[in-house]
Amino acid sequence: MSDEPQQPSGDQGPRGWAPRDPAAHGHSGASGDPGVPGDGSGTVSGSGTGSGKAGKPKKRKRPKRTGWRRAVPTWRMILGAVLVAAVLLIGGFIAGYELVDIPPANANATAQSNVYLYKDGSVLARSGEINRENVQLAQVPLTVQHAVLAAEDRDFYSERAVDFKAMTRAAFNTLTGKGKQGGSTITQQYVKNYYLGQEQTVIRKIKEFFIAVKLNREETKSQIFEGYLNTSYFGRNAYGIQAAAQAYYSKDIGHITTAQGAYLASLLNAPSAYDVVVHPENKPAALGRWNYVLDGMVKEKWLGAAERAAMKFPVPGKVKPSTGLSGQRGYLVQAVDDYLTGHDVIDEDTLATGGYRITTTLEKKKQDALVKAVDDNVMSQTSPDRPADRNVRVGGASIDSGTGRVLAMYGGIDYTKQYVNNATRRDYQVGSTFKPFVFTSAVANRSTTQDGRRITPNTLYDGTNKRMVQGPGGPTGYAPANEDDIDYGPITVSTATDKSVNAVYAQMAEDVGPEKVKQTAIGLGIPKNTPDLTATPSIALGVSTASVLDMTEAYATLANHGRHSAYVLVDRISKDGEDLELPDSGHSDPAVSREAADTTTGILQSVVEGGTGTAAQAAGRPAAGKTGTAEEDKAAWFAGYTPDLTTVIAVMGQDPETGVQKPLYGALGLARINGGGAPAQTWAQYTEAALRSTPATDFDLELESGAEESAPPTDGETSPEGTTTPSGTTSSTPPNTPGSTPPREPSTPGSSEPATAGTETNTPTEGTADNGGAQNGGGENGGASGSDNGADGGGGGDYGYFPGPRGTPATRQ
Repeated sequence: MSDEPQQPSGDQGPRGWAPRDPAAHGHSGASGDPGVPGDGSGTVSGSGTGSGKAGKPKKRKRPKRTGWRRAVPTWRMILGAVLVAAVLLIGGFIAGYELVDIPPANANATAQSNVYLYKDGSVLARSGEINRENVQLAQVPLTVQHAVLAAEDRDFYSERAVDFKAMTRAAFNTLTGKGKQGGSTITQQYVKNYYLGQEQTVIRKIKEFFIAVKLNREETKSQIFEGYLNTSYFGRNAYGIQAAAQAYYSKDIGHITTAQGAYLASLLNAPSAYDVVVHPENKPAALGRWNYVLDGMVKEKWLGAAERAAMKFPVPGKVKPSTGLSGQRGYLVQAVDDYLTGHDVIDEDTLATGGYRITTTLEKKKQDALVKAVDDNVMSQTSPDRPADRNVRVGGASIDSGTGRVLAMYGGIDYTKQYVNNATRRDYQVGSTFKPFVFTSAVANRSTTQDGRRITPNTLYDGTNKRMVQGPGGPTGYAPANEDDIDYGPITVSTATDKSVNAVYAQMAEDVGPEKVKQTAIGLGIPKNTPDLTATPSIALGVSTASVLDMTEAYATLANHGRHSAYVLVDRISKDGEDLELPDSGHSDPAVSREAADTTTGILQSVVEGGTGTAAQAAGRPAAGKTGTAEEDKAAWFAGYTPDLTTVIAVMGQDPETGVQKPLYGALGLARINGGGAPAQTWAQYTEAALRSTPATDFDLELESGAEESAPPTDGETSPEGTTTPSGTTSSTPPNTPGSTPPREPSTPGSSEPATAGTETNTPTEGTADNGGAQNGGGENGGASGSDNGADGGGGGDYGYFPGPRGTPATRQ
């Protein structure tokens, strides 16, 4: 029987429909609808016959969360949050990967020094502010590579670009007070060093992450590791492992031992703090880090336990002062750069980008010896109380005569104080050091005097003061004065060389032909574009302004028996292990005949033995040389050579503020500075030191044949009438000599005013002479009176002579 009440007859409701009863589901009592009574059963049935389906039971509502349960997320909330985070992370990664590109390297990472080395590989100088020199990974010893990996990232070759586990561990250690630790891989550190910077920001870390991921896909592990080694900072202003090897152990990375490599690797963790020389108090910490690195190598089986146990801590060397461009370094770097760009090895802009390793021909011991010789004989003699001493400048160069290799160079007192390199500048007259080129040309061209006599060391010339130079058509209008207006009369070429007689050499230049003299000088090594290298008789007196290095190259050709080798200053230049091509060197070409060069050497030996260059005897070697003085004593020169070493020294006068050339009168406490004084003394000290470890050898000379002493000049030789010109090309055009007053056209020979530019004249003190007698006292060697070579001079001076036979030395004052 149904519990549902029956419908009244004649009033049937819709079949199968049961009205919703708020009182259902267990609620009893009357319904709001009087037609649907509740029975307390929780269900509603249809009517008896024709009733529909029974209604579905209703679900119970969940009880509301109360208390602490309200704070606990449901599993649906957790799942939703995870899904949202995953979407955001994936989307963010995709967006970051697409938006963050690998940027160009930062300027500091690519900036490198050019490293300049002595011949033996020791560092001469570095250019630029960044002390870095990149090396290839293959140049780093494998044990050193392993040391770095043991210190920084032992799983580098097997791990991904980013180590999430390490990053998490580092963050945890930092947060828990165990110290700030890095969780970056070597790849990430390289990205920071090379592409980004050292700033500690979230943006930088995000960029580092994406660049590391991309870089790991585009470069090999070895490429990344090489970059890391070249960009990491090791302290002592050393960027990169090569610079670090030099800074701490004064050697290239290829020669670093395992123990030393472990110390360098330790520095990566705390570069300044672990420098045990600068901070000896931190040695225990540095030693602990060093042991950690070595133990790690053993653990990774990169190092044997026995070998590790035998290792001792490799104490690094002292901190070296900055190898900037102070002192001689700047001059040497400038000369090397000029050599490379001048020979089209590399252009200036490319060289300035840095990273080049340049091995020079300079020898450190000889370089040091040259600097000491200049200091001892010139710079130490200056005094702040003498105004003239502020003008003193010195230039020097030394060349291997057989190869042309530059072994030493002196550019000035300090490149940061005097920027012009005195060894390479071309603005001071070379004076009488040019005269040997005239004689060499005479022998090479088999030239003759105006009356047809072969020019040899024994040929007689007229040494009369202010004698008019005679050309093929008569007087040339050029009549140079001798030093102190000394008249010598008939004199041999050899003696005229000893005494540096201007009248003789001006006439000889005309006899040979000024153009031939010029070409001979160029062949010996004087640049053809040298200022004032003009084809006139005045060329003999050295009015041209070749550099010290130019003159050294030319004299080296004489020392090498007439074979010329262009000077060489660079042995090798490379970048990133690749060599650049250098000019072909190591060969020589004949410039003049051996007889011409050797005969010149013979008369220059006489200059050292008893002429103006006797101070050079202090070298204790067979030597040949020539002194020279520029117009108004603005420069004093000594150019000399032994059988295997050629060196030129010049003392110059220049106002340090205006740059104007100044006479050297009164400098070094002397009335004048001549080539036979401080320059020759400097030459002798340097040469002795440079050759101290080698045995002395004599010159091997092949002299000009048929050189017989000629009769004294005839009247016809000193008169325009009856002259001949068998020597060939001559010039009858009066010279345009810089710095001199052109002579007036004389009515008779010998009556003109002298032109004195380039001569060893114009001394302000009485009795000083370059040509009178035996260079006593005031001649080429300084003093108060006397003449240049001394048969009739007398007087004092550092390297003068007593009256008497040539070569009798005077007492030093």
